[in-house]
Amino acid sequence: MRGANAWAPLCLLLAAATQLSRQQSPERPVFTCGGILTGESGFIGSEGFPGVYPPNSKCTWKITVPEGKVVVLNFRFIDLESDNLCRYDFVDVYNGHANGQRIGRFCGTFRPGALVSSGNKMMVQMISDANTAGNGFMAMFSAAEPNERGDQYCGGRLDRPSGSFKTPNWPDRDYPAGVTCVWHIVAPKNQLIELKFEKFDVERDNYCRYDYVAVFNGGEVNDARRIGKYCGDIAPIYVFNSFMRNELLIQFLSDLSLTADGFIGHYKFRPKKLPTTTEQPVTTTFPVTTGLKPTVALCQQKCRRTGTLEGNYCSSDFVLAGTVITTITRDGSLHATVSIINIYKEGNLAIQQAGKNMSARLTVVCKQCPLLRRGLNYIIMGQVGEDGRGKIMPNSFIMMFKTKNQKLLDALKNKQC
Repeated sequence: MRGANAWAPLCLLLAAATQLSRQQSPERPVFTCGGILTGESGFIGSEGFPGVYPPNSKCTWKITVPEGKVVVLNFRFIDLESDNLCRYDFVDVYNGHANGQRIGRFCGTFRPGALVSSGNKMMVQMISDANTAGNGFMAMFSAAEPNERGDQYCGGRLDRPSGSFKTPNWPDRDYPAGVTCVWHIVAPKNQLIELKFEKFDVERDNYCRYDYVAVFNGGEVNDARRIGKYCGDIAPIYVFNSFMRNELLIQFLSDLSLTADGFIGHYKFRPKKLPTTTEQPVTTTFPVTTGLKPTVALCQQKCRRTGTLEGNYCSSDFVLAGTVITTITRDGSLHATVSIINIYKEGNLAIQQAGKNMSARLTVVCKQCPLLRRGLNYIIMGQVGEDGRGKIMPNSFIMMFKTKNQKLLDALKNKQC
């Protein structure tokens, strides 16, 4: 049953919106598909709210508050078709009116916390497909001073040479439930961003499904550009944006249940040309690039793994245990989908989630080297292409996954490389 416990507040929400708009009209507000909104505050809602929103629609609201202030958007109600990846019906929130970074995408009945723009403009866009619909959404926008938003808000644009960011209430109290924070760090084009977490305590979950910090390479929430997703009480040692982009997006999200201490993080800009060190990068005769096609010479190499689990952990972009669920041969390579049992090192690997099931797509560059068979469980280590797909080379470390391996893999998960 969709949103059964959400109907009770609807009358109160509509009454509040009506009260706000009575100076303009004595009637209940009518929500249309999109619009241009200006001023200190106001309401937006899906077309026909609180009735069922129409299918096959795309509605855009452009919000502008007075110059020098920022936009704060609070969802009062949301009920859209539920999907873990928000692929069908969803609401996108953007900084600015055109070509701004996406602050977040929302669907289902999860109500995010306050969303804050980095300037005086924000864009909200709702898209619905041809199928299941709900009662839509209603949100209130208001203007706030950029530096006087208080602990209830978080996020914004960070463009100074160094700085800090933290969860609401840090360090006095736990972060609140139902919060969404997005920090957009922008360095000059000739510099990179170094990111460190000093303290870190976010609700623990093996897959970071509930409360988490996600770091993205670039200026928008985009799973293909996700550098990492973190939770628990072990802070990522550092994230260094060396992917030729001068922007990072840090997203923090808490659900409506358990909370924790939170975190404080620091960033600083560094020149792109780094000083040389005595530690040289590991070289390999099997370079991994997007769109790599197998050659006869490459695939005639002797197929055998070398080294140990411990020895290959740090040199691999990702490490996971999983079940091969689909395989297809194309262009001399094997393309496989692996259902994840556990992931020990994620790197830039793109993870798909459907319900509680998480999976990743891998390409075995030489289709039979190493050999992956459908239905079997493996420990898989490999590199990641620019498209987020795992690349398995003839010398990648692959072995059958057994329960006795679990303890060693758990220990490696906390290893500092």
